[in-house]
Amino acid sequence: MPIYISPLFQFNLHTARYVVEFIGSLILIGLDTKTCLVSFRSLQNVFRVVGYSEMEVNTNHGASVTVDKQLFKQGAEARLFTGSFFGRKTIIKERFSKKYRHPELDERLTKERMRAELKGLMRCKNIGIWTPAVYFVESKSNCVHMELLENVDTVNIYIGKLLAGCKDGSCDVQCTTKLKQLGEEVGITVGKMHAAGIIHGDLTTSNILIDSTNVGNDGSKPRLALIDFGLSHVDNSPEDKGVDLYVLERALTSTFSNIPWFFDIILASYKGTYSTGGEEVFKKLEEIRLRGRKRTMVG
Repeated sequence: MPIYISPLFQFNLHTARYVVEFIGSLILIGLDTKTCLVSFRSLQNVFRVVGYSEMEVNTNHGASVTVDKQLFKQGAEARLFTGSFFGRKTIIKERFSKKYRHPELDERLTKERMRAELKGLMRCKNIGIWTPAVYFVESKSNCVHMELLENVDTVNIYIGKLLAGCKDGSCDVQCTTKLKQLGEEVGITVGKMHAAGIIHGDLTTSNILIDSTNVGNDGSKPRLALIDFGLSHVDNSPEDKGVDLYVLERALTSTFSNIPWFFDIILASYKGTYSTGGEEVFKKLEEIRLRGRKRTMVG
């Protein structure tokens, strides 16, 4: 017998347990009340999209939360698994412990980065930037269940595909048009993020995703998503924003040195979006570039 909660939502005991655990986990790792509410809204959307009648979840047909045993991907900080959450496809990001670190330091850093990632995802979503929805947090096992973004490529892979289709790696008109559209959208997205005082912390081309179903030749703008906010924080200083841009520039020039103009398009679009602080960030970016060159020369 479902428990009546409100005119809009009904939960049975099984569903209510997940909601309580979800909110409790967010509070446990230190997220503020506003972030928890945004997270809860994303959880509500899961149930709406799945189509359970008035939030009534039938648990007689197997587990509502599943994790595939097969590893999807592994990085330096986390392992990714695929799974489902009340019928929605998910990515489960598990931050594993580092045996070479002191246990107390390891636990503190792991929790800090998980907290930073959740805050970064929620803050960006709150200002209209596409990010995966957070469905559930397991604070004890350091796992975050989030939306699986389908039909997407990393910007790194997407640019590689575009250039691979051109003769001698040089851009034709169609390739150039798509790259210009992409550069403009990257600049808009990063500019919007920085205008809100959000620093990504690891803004590489592998952490920007592009919707591969929305990059046709009809002039439509590409849709971009940001991921991997483990090093993110809030700071309005031009220095940290300049570092974000420098990391992105290095990621582009080290892989795609044959399109040096691409980053200029990003900067122009960034300045148009972040008109109040863009100039100061550009000054810092130039200082950071000089520091980087000196470091390269000295070794």
